[in-house]
Amino acid sequence: MSTSSGTPESWISSFCSLLGHEYFAEVSEEFIEDDFNLTGLQTQVAMYKEALEMILDVEPEDDDDEEDEEEEDEGDESEGGLDRRTHGERRHHSRIASDLSVIESSAEMLYGLIHQRFICSRAGIQQMSEKYELGHFGVCPRTNCNLARTLPVGLSDIPGEDTVKLFCPSCLDVYVPPNSRFQTVDGAFFGRTFGALFLLTFPEYDYTKHGADILSSHSMGSLSHSASGTRISADSDQLVNGMHARNIAPGLGRGKIYEPKIYGFRVSEIARSGPRMQWLRDKPEDINELDEARIYASEHPDSDDDDENIACFASSPNVSVYCLTLFP
Repeated sequence: MSTSSGTPESWISSFCSLLGHEYFAEVSEEFIEDDFNLTGLQTQVAMYKEALEMILDVEPEDDDDEEDEEEEDEGDESEGGLDRRTHGERRHHSRIASDLSVIESSAEMLYGLIHQRFICSRAGIQQMSEKYELGHFGVCPRTNCNLARTLPVGLSDIPGEDTVKLFCPSCLDVYVPPNSRFQTVDGAFFGRTFGALFLLTFPEYDYTKHGADILSSHSMGSLSHSASGTRISADSDQLVNGMHARNIAPGLGRGKIYEPKIYGFRVSEIARSGPRMQWLRDKPEDINELDEARIYASEHPDSDDDDENIACFASSPNVSVYCLTLFP
């Protein structure tokens, strides 16, 4: 396969351009060539060496050439040498075709596992940030999230357990991708870490913006110009546990929960068809109730220095704390 300029397209570019692979980032060859980034993958992927060579577009070494030449020489000396040589060639070609299909499958598995690690690195998460700004991952199907842009995540880090899902930063829930072409993408290729790490790495994104307005601005202007309208300035909002207060589940809370009604009357919670799980969409009226570090520091003024340092660390505007706020 080659590009329009005539240069051959790399295996990585070809893989990411396939239908249904729009969520994938292109892992740099430098990342793959670093053995540290591949630690532990040798035991998870069959034909690991051949799969890695295919991903990096390295020509495999043909170990069968010398054996074939020896078989040809020995075959020519006997009466049935020609027949045996023809049979050997057929067997050799069928073995190559069989091995190639296995190597291709292993290469896809290996790239997916490498991709899970790459998107959690600095270069990888930056690349995913650019795709997020352009809306490559789609929007939340929930009405009260106002088309908030989603992130691809996995519910397991182990391949073969579940397909990729979409995580919404507005309602903190996961959804099945709307298009069936993503139903064959393994969720382990994105993993459980990426979604939460993305929110903490880029706390300046404004998740209260309507997704339709952001995506329309991308289509009309440049990426850098439209991105400036989707980010929060450092001093414009209160921080709670290292995150901007307005970004803590803006799609949840009062006025953002659907209430079933019959002729204008709310359905009772004790009714057979009444709502049962509305508390999952609830959040405190005062978002400061979630600032656990500050609350602990105020309730324990005589605590040890380590605890006070933790409280100051969590409330610092220049530090991203690796924790998530969950609503009971």
